[in-house]
Amino acid sequence: MSPVFGITGRSGSGKTTLIEAMLPLFAARGLRVNVIKHSHHDFQMEPPGKDSARFRLAGAQEVMVASPYRYAIVHELRDAPEPTLDEQLARLSPADLVLVEGFKQAAIARIEVYRPAVGKPPLHAEDGSFLAVVTDTALDTELPCLPLNEPARVVDFICARLGLS
Repeated sequence: MSPVFGITGRSGSGKTTLIEAMLPLFAARGLRVNVIKHSHHDFQMEPPGKDSARFRLAGAQEVMVASPYRYAIVHELRDAPEPTLDEQLARLSPADLVLVEGFKQAAIARIEVYRPAVGKPPLHAEDGSFLAVVTDTALDTELPCLPLNEPARVVDFICARLGLS
């Protein structure tokens, strides 16, 4: 199984922007990276009225949309529980690393993206399982603090922690 590393933080802290900035840096190292993003909200993969949305709404359990460029599977949960992180990881193709955004309660290696301007307390103050904090300000913490505007340093940290080249 691919190594898993979590990027956690409050809404609006910059998790997605950080991951987006890190992906080309991992690729430049020759690493294949998958990403799982957890959302508390419903989402639409296809525009309403398109064939795939019509199939899903008509009752299909799964709908795959495929092209020469990419494919996506939309699986309706209906009365089933949300899949666990392990179940989601099992569906991914092999990779050198899986970055996981969200999943605040998961027992995985993780860092917190924390910006005081968001106006919420840091998660690492409540939970001692974080390995570092990625932030845009100086913090009073014993955890390593990595600069939010230097994604290469965050990539270095993750690679070092996971033993990736």
